[in-house]
Amino acid sequence: MRPDRTLLTQQSARGGIGASTLRPDGGLKVTGEFAYASDLWHEDMLWGHTLRSPHAHARIVSLDTAEALATPGVHAVLTHDDLPAATRYGLEVQDAPVLADGVVRHHGEPVALVAADHPETARRAAAKIDVVYEQLPVVTDEKTATDPGAPLLHPRRTDRHAPYVPHPNIVHRQPVVRGDVAAARSRAHAVVSGDYEVGMQDQAFLGPESGLAVPAEDGGVDLYIATQWLHADLRQIAPVLGLPEDKVRMTLSGVGGAFGGREDLSMQAHACLLALRTGRPVKMVYNRFESFFGHVHRHPATLHYEHGADRDGKLLFVRCRIVLDGGAYASSSASVVGNAASLALGPYECDNVDIEALALYTNNPPCGAMRGFGAVQACFAYEAQMDRLAAELGLDPVEFRRRNAVSQGSVMPTGQVIDAPAPVAELLRRVKALPLPPGRQWESAGGSADLRALPGGLSNTTHGEGVVRGVGYAVGIKNVGFSEGFDDYSTARVRLETVAGEAVATVRTAMAEVGQGGVTVHAQIARTELGVARVTIRPADTRIGSAGSTSASRQTYVTGGAVKAACEAVRERVLETGRAKFGTYHPAWATAGLLLEDGKIVTDGGEVLAGLAEVLDGEEPVEAERVWRHRPTEPFDPRTGQGQGHVQYSFAAHRAVVEVDTELGLVKVVELACAQDVGKALNPLSVIGQIQGATTQGLGLAVMEEIAVDRATGRVRNPSFTDYLIPTILDTPAIPVDILELADAHAPYGLRGVGEAPTLSATPAVVAAVRQATGLALRRVPLRPEHLTGT
Repeated sequence: MRPDRTLLTQQSARGGIGASTLRPDGGLKVTGEFAYASDLWHEDMLWGHTLRSPHAHARIVSLDTAEALATPGVHAVLTHDDLPAATRYGLEVQDAPVLADGVVRHHGEPVALVAADHPETARRAAAKIDVVYEQLPVVTDEKTATDPGAPLLHPRRTDRHAPYVPHPNIVHRQPVVRGDVAAARSRAHAVVSGDYEVGMQDQAFLGPESGLAVPAEDGGVDLYIATQWLHADLRQIAPVLGLPEDKVRMTLSGVGGAFGGREDLSMQAHACLLALRTGRPVKMVYNRFESFFGHVHRHPATLHYEHGADRDGKLLFVRCRIVLDGGAYASSSASVVGNAASLALGPYECDNVDIEALALYTNNPPCGAMRGFGAVQACFAYEAQMDRLAAELGLDPVEFRRRNAVSQGSVMPTGQVIDAPAPVAELLRRVKALPLPPGRQWESAGGSADLRALPGGLSNTTHGEGVVRGVGYAVGIKNVGFSEGFDDYSTARVRLETVAGEAVATVRTAMAEVGQGGVTVHAQIARTELGVARVTIRPADTRIGSAGSTSASRQTYVTGGAVKAACEAVRERVLETGRAKFGTYHPAWATAGLLLEDGKIVTDGGEVLAGLAEVLDGEEPVEAERVWRHRPTEPFDPRTGQGQGHVQYSFAAHRAVVEVDTELGLVKVVELACAQDVGKALNPLSVIGQIQGATTQGLGLAVMEEIAVDRATGRVRNPSFTDYLIPTILDTPAIPVDILELADAHAPYGLRGVGEAPTLSATPAVVAAVRQATGLALRRVPLRPEHLTGT
């Protein structure tokens, strides 16, 4: 049959790239119908529970499980001695025990596991396990970690970082040295130095760690799990179980947020061990208290910076030292160090730098990935320094930043040239040009006060006495994707077929959808590349190659790149089939540049050659799998820090407007505006959501969020949402967003990773605004009332 030929007016598929397509899971989530991992159920399942250490550092003298095993309803109790194969795992370094190996190294470390027919039975049985501890000296900071005679938490290290650290309690150290700092300092007109501190922030995802392990007839196990990286979990779990990877089948379940906290293992191996021991499905769900011990946190940091500039306000040198507390186990601390060191200067040009970043082993809770990944801590300090140096020079803080801003072609401290747009000065100009919110919003025309708009107003603590306004600015730089030579790739499989006379695409990857909207974007890519309206996204599992981690703002870039490549391969095969079927009807079939649009094959001029359903009719489904990699990177030199370490940079700038009750020490963030270059907004609505979400997490670090750890004992003091505070809708201000789209030619569609950069600059912008309002130095976050009142 000869296909009909007409001219199309629509040049791209509806709901394709550039459209604000709604998320397919959005309605289910807001109505409470979405199935999270904690909702998993199996009719004959048992419940698992973990016994955790009450001490931060102790030797296990004895461990008696007899009473727990005798409890009615208990089916298994496991300790370190019951492990069948590998006894340690880790994301980058295999130094974390599956269950405590005779020594516990942090408060909350897993010691034993219980499986029972009811969760309360499992909890009570775990409480009956008799553990005798001998407490050991606690390492909680740099002094206690590196002093002569300090306890060595991992004395027999063989990891690749060990040869380059001056002490075994240092996980990793990365210097970055360029130019001549001493000579530059001698020429400086103005020099400022300062010490800064960033507290331990939690990812505070609302969906707790949870999963269901089901033993299989082949001796393997099927694990349904909320995670960020299925294949990294698989790589660590299989050796612990003593099974080949093909017998550990993992499927992603509904994930209630992540922000880095699900990159490391929590209960994955534990649930599988219990399931294989009992021969029954085992479900494990952490409560909120246990969740605070079940995942890593943001590294707390102490930072010393020294900046110098000439009379014209150009940076001459920067010297800094960043000390990150990695906690008891390595997790991703080495990579966090690499980020902190390579981005420690910020988005500024400076030819002379002397940077040192390091992470410690301590007996504090393990720290690892969290949104911003090492760049957050540095940004707080270098932006405070930029404000201080601007004041010393008598310059406007935004103008001073603009004079020193990097641009395309600038050279980073690592020697890497920025080879894509870097519109830092323009972002600062844009965010400053946004209209300011009106002042004293709590006052109505009649003079009465709306207390809700005041700092602490919902608690009726003030009627506006002592309330002053401040405005602050900050800008940050964040890398995108995995760095330092990591083989960062993703796999995608795309299938095109006819269903009921309509062309339908199916996309399959192992990408973890943790709330970032990847499933939405993947469907948009398929619609754009294949010209179809209907796209099915298959559940993520390990039956396809790795998609890497849902972190580092990399999934749209890397897995999106893989989906695009697979779609392109399918498209070429469809065009080949069309040429074979209909090529004799129209000479345009022989030309290049044919497109798939709106369910049809068209020329680049819009002339329809055939319908997709016609081409596919009677044919086998067209399927292609592709592995896609971004440009290679390389490790930083361990002594100089030089190297092409990052694949892409992202930039965001903030302006914060705050009102501060100087008598009570309370802060109300009135507005937190953001300008960000996103390269290409594949889904503008989702981009705005990512920017606003990241901004809110930065706000939390500025004024309220911190895990409090007792420095004498290493114990966590506030493992609950009663005492660990996160911003609610009442704390979150208006967040105007100005999106700039300057394409990165090296990335699919010119996109730039979006989700992390705003987390960096939000925090220092808020603190800068509070400084302007109060005149206080404020060198620690989160801010507390006593920092503002001096009490």
